[in-house]
Amino acid sequence: MTTLPSLPPPTYADVLAAAQRLEGKAHTTPVVRSTAIDERLGAKLFFKCENLQRTGAFKFRGAYNALAQFTDEQREHGVLTFSAGNHAQAIALSARLLDMPALVVMPEDAAVSKMTATREYGAQVVTYNRHTEDREAISRQIARERGMTLVPPFDHPHVIAGQGTAALELLQEVPDLDYLFISLGGGGLLSGSLLAVQTLAPQCKVIGVEPETANDAQQSLRAGHIVRIAHPQTIADGAQTQALGDYTFPLIRDHAEDIITVSDEQLIEALRFFAQRMKMVVEPTGALAFAGAQAFSGEDEGGKLLHGERVGIIVSGGNVDLSRYARFLAD
Repeated sequence: MTTLPSLPPPTYADVLAAAQRLEGKAHTTPVVRSTAIDERLGAKLFFKCENLQRTGAFKFRGAYNALAQFTDEQREHGVLTFSAGNHAQAIALSARLLDMPALVVMPEDAAVSKMTATREYGAQVVTYNRHTEDREAISRQIARERGMTLVPPFDHPHVIAGQGTAALELLQEVPDLDYLFISLGGGGLLSGSLLAVQTLAPQCKVIGVEPETANDAQQSLRAGHIVRIAHPQTIADGAQTQALGDYTFPLIRDHAEDIITVSDEQLIEALRFFAQRMKMVVEPTGALAFAGAQAFSGEDEGGKLLHGERVGIIVSGGNVDLSRYARFLAD
């Protein structure tokens, strides 16, 4: 197995370098508005639509940036990762574009659409039971046996830098944001976004949003150290992480304004708004930031916390099984 444990923490310069590598490879996703939600919250919201990114999520940015920096030897042996779906697809497509083998360790109960897409992009998929088996241990063993390079879903400097290009693009198009809400699982997107915000919009308050049943990051921020939780149950399958990483936690601890949580019911409400009013298919994890902004806007007595503010929302993904999605909208 090839690993790179001595890599330094990512910087804003790494985000800029990642943007250059991704030019012509990743989509520059649109930023859209909604008059209805602006009127409801009394604010100006700007939705960065990473659900329209290649592979249907922001994860392509970090995956491609990481794989594009492989040596010739690493490319020959290929890449290995573990993921419930979006990072899996991102690694699979990036590996195909860069002509290298890819293997993905996925939970056996992963969304069918995500597992199918990962295989269709050309990756080999090995499944495991997320309740009884350790995906990281399985991945390390296979990587050792095959000489593959392990690229984790979020806790890797090159992945973090790549994810930061989504916020970079948003801030280049919509400067002077007052708030930026970002979905939070392992913290790769939030960490990378913080790097961009610190340079381009230091006045902007960045708030991470995670499911209330998967609030390991919120607990970690309060405790001042990484808190690990049992496998959480939430419809936001992309945020079912148990702990932040050694790279992501310090960035979040030092630079995030706060981490808030939302319920599955609030996520379903957000999904319905996206579908009915904005005509967009968004997965539950992808709706975390918007649901969080709605919840945050009503936290004070008058419900005016975001009144008059310019608010960025990163819609992080749109990969959801259609049958499952239909149930969310119908409930």
